[in-house]
Amino acid sequence: MAKRKKLVVIDSHALIHRAYHAIPPLTTKTGEIVNAVYGFTTILLSVLRDLKPDYVVCAFDLPGKTKRHDDYAEYKANRLKAPDDLISQIVRVRDVVKTFNIPLFEMIGYEADDIIGSIVTNIGDDIESYIVTGDMDELQLVDEKTKVYTMKRGFSDIVIYDEEKVKERYKLTPSEFVDYKALRGDPSDNIPGVAGIGEKTATDLISAYGSLGNVYKNLDKIKPAISEKLKNNKEIAYLSQKLSKIETSLPINIDLKKCVVHEFDRTKVFSLFQELGFKSLLSKIPGTPEIVKVFGKQEEKTKKETSEHINTAKYKLINTEKDFEALCKKLNKQKVFAFDTETDSINEIEANLVGMSFSFSEGEAYYVPISHKNGKNLDKKNAIKMIKPILENEKIAKVGHNIKYDYVVMKNEKITIKPLSFDTMVAAYLINPNARAQRLDELAFTELGLEMIKIEELIGKGKDQITFNFTDVEKAKVYACEDADITYRLYKHLLSDLSKTDLLSLSEKIESPLISILGEMEIAGVLLDINKLAKISKETNKKIIELEENIKKYANDDINISSPLQLQKLLFEKLKLAEKIDDPKDLKKLKSGGYSTSAQELEKLKNTHPIINYIFEYRELTKLKNTYIDALPKIINIKTGRIHTSFNQAITQTGRLSSSTPNLQNIPIRTDTGKKIRESFVAPKGFVLLSADYSQIELRVVAHIANDNEMIKIFNEGRDIHSETAAKVFNVSEKKVTKNMRRIAKVINFGIIYGVSAHGLKQQTGVSYTEGKDLIEKYFNLHPEIKEYSNKMILQAKELGYVETIFGRRRYLPEIKSSNFAVRGSAERMAINMPIQGTAADLMKLAMVDIINELAKISPKTRMILQVHDELVFEVPEKDANIVSDFVRNKMDNVAKLNVPIETSIGWGKNWGSTK
Repeated sequence: MAKRKKLVVIDSHALIHRAYHAIPPLTTKTGEIVNAVYGFTTILLSVLRDLKPDYVVCAFDLPGKTKRHDDYAEYKANRLKAPDDLISQIVRVRDVVKTFNIPLFEMIGYEADDIIGSIVTNIGDDIESYIVTGDMDELQLVDEKTKVYTMKRGFSDIVIYDEEKVKERYKLTPSEFVDYKALRGDPSDNIPGVAGIGEKTATDLISAYGSLGNVYKNLDKIKPAISEKLKNNKEIAYLSQKLSKIETSLPINIDLKKCVVHEFDRTKVFSLFQELGFKSLLSKIPGTPEIVKVFGKQEEKTKKETSEHINTAKYKLINTEKDFEALCKKLNKQKVFAFDTETDSINEIEANLVGMSFSFSEGEAYYVPISHKNGKNLDKKNAIKMIKPILENEKIAKVGHNIKYDYVVMKNEKITIKPLSFDTMVAAYLINPNARAQRLDELAFTELGLEMIKIEELIGKGKDQITFNFTDVEKAKVYACEDADITYRLYKHLLSDLSKTDLLSLSEKIESPLISILGEMEIAGVLLDINKLAKISKETNKKIIELEENIKKYANDDINISSPLQLQKLLFEKLKLAEKIDDPKDLKKLKSGGYSTSAQELEKLKNTHPIINYIFEYRELTKLKNTYIDALPKIINIKTGRIHTSFNQAITQTGRLSSSTPNLQNIPIRTDTGKKIRESFVAPKGFVLLSADYSQIELRVVAHIANDNEMIKIFNEGRDIHSETAAKVFNVSEKKVTKNMRRIAKVINFGIIYGVSAHGLKQQTGVSYTEGKDLIEKYFNLHPEIKEYSNKMILQAKELGYVETIFGRRRYLPEIKSSNFAVRGSAERMAINMPIQGTAADLMKLAMVDIINELAKISPKTRMILQVHDELVFEVPEKDANIVSDFVRNKMDNVAKLNVPIETSIGWGKNWGSTK
């Protein structure tokens, strides 16, 4: 018998719904939500790759009632109306299907299930069908020539059901599924079934008697209680059977010639993916490199050596002194050019320069190799000498992508690039801070529609960046020139976008000047006392062992505290702590069963048992020991003897800076161990570390933005905002405010910024839900302007799609219109918080720029070395501590004019911990 050809039938709506609920909100650069489209497209491409079908079709549901509604008016009556952000994505999925030239089938009065059933049943015995769906109803269609391709959870764990697999999983044959549902019903479709009969009974009955008809013929053999239910609900059982059965005889005119996996227009697919921002799916499109089946025909494709969309004819290799002199003359005549470095490491502090590329005209670029092991290089010493005056010429603007990296690399070569006028990564971040990445290849694709060469094509997959040293200069030329060329094109493109969105001023006054400041901070690094850390490590290890012993004493067992499963059994099965809180339903349950042991959930168990505090302390100490105490000495730079964190300018959606390797934001300030870790950051001999910390900056910003009269008055009179709040919400005089009252008031003051709820207040302070609700209500009565501000920001986010800081930094919140309560609630809290936190971030960045502009005049040897939360840390000559303190305080306090005073607390000492 000839091998059957393969047909794939896609249950489009089932996949769309699965993707919508499985994948978090994902937006395009224009703010369009496309998570369901992304999920559908991912499965479509995976199916084409894995199953390699000969034919493919898609079935869709149409809006409106179906024939089943004629039989039972309440059919699917419990289904909520599809949210707008899902409906719009169905339209987009249809675009994807049409762009891939896949036939689309739908029929008024019938569901996609019926279309699929009619296709696979009548297609012919010479065709093997695969139904791609997330809906288990279609298992009834499985037979000798039909299988179901589905996902176990989310969009992973693919399962293919044939007859044997169905029987193994459900203890039923495919043909028995309809009768099973006739008895059991289906709550999701509001199919009633027989009242009182559950999954097990329905399965047992159908397994024993084979069909619904046989069940009713053998009522006398069935237990009386069940038999009675069956008798009383016979009509409903047969109605449920009719509703559950997929139609298999619709007049579907399917022409297999039109369903052949077509050759499609790759340019159209590329353009659609660009619009949707699906860069990560490009490599999965059928027809990508090497010999592949491209929808109906075999096509030879060799591995791409250059981008298909870029003409590389104007990419020039500069490896003779004569050519380099000519290039330098051209560069000297430019008002602006793009610059990029090629190195042997992604760590800019340790990287060695391998080559430089330049571009000042679209499609034209130059590569200067200086340290390749293969091919002719320019003399490095001479090249650095010739390029230095050009890179340091302040009349020529330099642009780059993540140009801070290039700035640091060139500083290692004794060159200070200036001015750093534009960074395409930072510009893209300003325009769309929601984007998950601002990589150059991502932006080339989404902004310019260009697909770039991958570094792996030069150095090989899984190889270290150092391999670039060994790349032949001719091959490296195209890759390096493309980086500079794309950067220059993006500069032109994004400069225009910044102007259109009123973000150019933010870029020019805050973000661009900050790049070199952060670069210098990274170069400076900070000194560590490794002996101090070794001592802390011993002390911490001793404490961890004590905590382990205390926890195991209560466990009466040798428990692995780091195992969530073992901890779950101890807390909830052995100690039964869920029974010791007011409402066990407050505790989050896992899909696998049992309660979660996350920090958030254990907070709810505080005061139920001493073991909870021990677990919290154990977790904190082990994390600090692994992340900082034992890890910091290992990342000390051999050449400088210091650690060099990386400051990230384009990650957080509020505009705050973050740091990595190491992340200094997460060192706790208030715990003893956190303080000791900070004490290990020290000043060199003759210097002190000076800390400048904004005092309650976010509350001051709230007072200004919301124009809250009460808060403005308190701050202007220099009174304690937390004590004042406590006195009013607890209705006592300020003299009678206790420490606990002030603590709760502080949580409320800061919590309001993050949209704290009564439930959240209960978790954080220990007050009851009713008390929390009452305190929040009193707070808003005291501060009606803040309530008005909160409502205004939510409304603005819904109307404009974004909120912004007082300096114009934007955050787009398309998910604020989501029908999902949790998603929408989170977006509403962001709408309230971002203008506050973002403005505080802008003030800090402005202060950094203002300080650095004049710091060298005040104290030439002082260096800004760290920025953490609302704090700046400086390394200052001991003799200059007072003058630098006054200067920094003046700059930070007067960075902008608000309705309330900005205040900075300053301290200094021989280590970071002693500055407080």
